[in-house]
Amino acid sequence: MDVAQLAGLGVSFSIFLVVLSLGLRTSLRDATSLFRHPWLLLRSIFAMNIAMPLVVAAIVSLFALHPPVKVALIAFAVSPMPPFLPGKEVKLVTAGREAYVYGLLVATSVLAIVIVPLTTGLLGAMFGQAVSIAPLAVARIVAISVLLPLGAGIALRHWLPVVARWSSTVNTIGMVLLALILVVLAARLSQAMIGLIGDGTLLAIVVVALIGIAVGHLLGGPDEDNRTVLALTTASRHPAVALAVAGFAGQALAPAAVLLALVVTALAAVPYSAWRRRRRVDTAMPHEKAGFR
Repeated sequence: MDVAQLAGLGVSFSIFLVVLSLGLRTSLRDATSLFRHPWLLLRSIFAMNIAMPLVVAAIVSLFALHPPVKVALIAFAVSPMPPFLPGKEVKLVTAGREAYVYGLLVATSVLAIVIVPLTTGLLGAMFGQAVSIAPLAVARIVAISVLLPLGAGIALRHWLPVVARWSSTVNTIGMVLLALILVVLAARLSQAMIGLIGDGTLLAIVVVALIGIAVGHLLGGPDEDNRTVLALTTASRHPAVALAVAGFAGQALAPAAVLLALVVTALAAVPYSAWRRRRRVDTAMPHEKAGFR
């Protein structure tokens, strides 16, 4: 087993732990809540799977990027919500309003089985790029990285409530392991990533990330918590699905572009998250209603 395979297993295990910790904090009702709010679900899908892919399509057509990089950015744009993002989002919403976070993770993951192959095929045809992935491949990634660990966490929380107290510890272990592996991967892809910084790729990714945050914020509706969650989710995507779609076209260029996009979107989210945190504190109401809007 080579280093790449070990890193892949490590990423899968760390993400499993992170999502397991999410399951220990939520319920089946919250995890499936978005399916009971079709208008909010449609707005979310439009922001993530229609508006953002079109934005990325326009950006990659404007910038003189390497073909594998174009494939990688398109793959990143059509991928579902990253499973490690909800842990950050629940800290930015009002207590008791976390249902949209968990519901969005489940809904986008399940619908990705159909949406990702469809959108990659359409965008690939538009740009004459070989961008495609089988629904079963997406289903396997989604099941392993989201549905299985989330379901296990929810079941443990229901049948063994005492285990839920370990959710923070499990999340910390998973996030530390994931961070270490990503550092190793960044080191291995450092030359390719550095090469992308000066050729317009970095600028394109920054533009995409900022527009993604703006699109999600505007389409999040009147509810401030929903706006925050959808803004962050629209900008950041599941790296494993993106890599599966992009493959390793152009050797290291595609995975380097996906990793660079992951890092840039995380950094772009920092000032936005700080602003939303301050706004939530400033506008907090003592008797704020819970629920969807």
